[in-house]
Amino acid sequence: MSADRGELHELGVAALAAELAAGRVTSEALTKHLLARIADHQQLGAFLCTDAGPALRDARASDARRAAGQSRGPLDGVPIAHKDIFVTTDFPSTAASRMLVGAAGGYRSPFDATVVARLKEAGSVALGKLNCDEFAMGGSNENSAFQPALNPWDRTRIPGGSSGGSAVAVAARLIPAATGTDTGGSVRQPASLTGVTGIKPTYGRCSRFGMIAFASSLDQAGPIARSAEDCALLLQAMSGFDARDATSAQQPVPDLAAALRAPREGADAARPLAGLRIGLPQEFFGEGVAADVAGTVRAALAEYERLGATLVDVSLPRTELSIPVYYIIAPAEASSNLSRYDGVRYGHRSERYTDLLDMYRRSRSEGFGAEVKRRIMIGTYVLSHGYYDAYYLQAQKLRRMIADDFQAAFAHCDLIAGPVAPTVARALGSQTDPVAEYLTDIFTLPASLAGLPGMSVPAGFGAHGMPVGLQLIGNYWQEAALLQAAHAFQQATDFHLRAPEGF
Repeated sequence: MSADRGELHELGVAALAAELAAGRVTSEALTKHLLARIADHQQLGAFLCTDAGPALRDARASDARRAAGQSRGPLDGVPIAHKDIFVTTDFPSTAASRMLVGAAGGYRSPFDATVVARLKEAGSVALGKLNCDEFAMGGSNENSAFQPALNPWDRTRIPGGSSGGSAVAVAARLIPAATGTDTGGSVRQPASLTGVTGIKPTYGRCSRFGMIAFASSLDQAGPIARSAEDCALLLQAMSGFDARDATSAQQPVPDLAAALRAPREGADAARPLAGLRIGLPQEFFGEGVAADVAGTVRAALAEYERLGATLVDVSLPRTELSIPVYYIIAPAEASSNLSRYDGVRYGHRSERYTDLLDMYRRSRSEGFGAEVKRRIMIGTYVLSHGYYDAYYLQAQKLRRMIADDFQAAFAHCDLIAGPVAPTVARALGSQTDPVAEYLTDIFTLPASLAGLPGMSVPAGFGAHGMPVGLQLIGNYWQEAALLQAAHAFQQATDFHLRAPEGF
């Protein structure tokens, strides 16, 4: 494809890397083109801020490196953006919360999050910060303190959350890729609802240093992009041990881009996935899944069979328990993590108060939104004296059982597949019951609780022409296997190439 200015935004990471390497476009020209496009589509609510100053500075530096024969690799000069959960030196960090917005427009970090720093070291050009649910708490992006992000396939519908701004920006062709975070499905679910590709790696694969914490034992960074190939390029740069993060794993990072094309033993061009066993949990295909979603997922699985994979039945018997388990553990950790925002050391301080206790109460009441307050209250309750053993401790025991269920299933298969979400994207403002909203996480929560890698792959379209994602879940440290399976599917289909009308 030509690198004509009118087509630059249609290219993904790998394609842009090829254009930059061939000298058909400069990073500066590409950055200016995408910044103009972002400005033209502000109504989508994907970005919370952009800044041409540091973006063009980094783009020009990339062009200079390339001219000197010192390119840093495929990401050098490629524009991206970061979910506003990662702290950055070049942009304010707010976690989409009024708690972190001051007179300067947002908290300014003296350092970059490790994920941000590693992508910067790889040469990528950050254009700004992306909208999300406040402190990453939510599945719709309606909990942002500023504005909801709008699904570009239908602007009356949610894009999913909490990484909704990241998914919208990629789906609307504002940027080729973005960072996100996944605590209970917050990369996979918005990727599914907006028709893009997203992967949550194994817990510990990417450093959490510099991520504004929600639930520390669950939060994990992951990329959102057009394709598995693009996700592999970002995840490669993002991953690796970080001594500043106590939960970072000392695990070698494989060459993920090479793994995409590595031939499987016994496979051929017609059947590239020969020998791959894909497990289908009966619990993922029950009555709670809408018929249009189930049909689309089944059609995608049929394509996997044509590519040589074998489908096998497995069971994850504690799937339904993942919801109460998650909504005890995650709020408990949120209650602890967000206690630092008290108006003294961190965050918003109320202008009117009578004493110290009143300052705490007013500052937190004014700074936090409804969903964050709800989760803090739940978490404080389950950690309180008399309830810790009854709720939190029992939830942790069940969490281990859920992880054991996955290991029993993996004895019979290599990957597990199913829907990402039970329905396509719902209408904005159509869900007022928070418990009902929590139920939509049922298929993403189990892998998060177990710390397993999972991804969403565009699989087709359901009701109202809205995208449907296929979820793939791998065993620990098997991101390469997930990406290879997703890439083979994307080589045989074009769902990941389709763009919303007008974009």
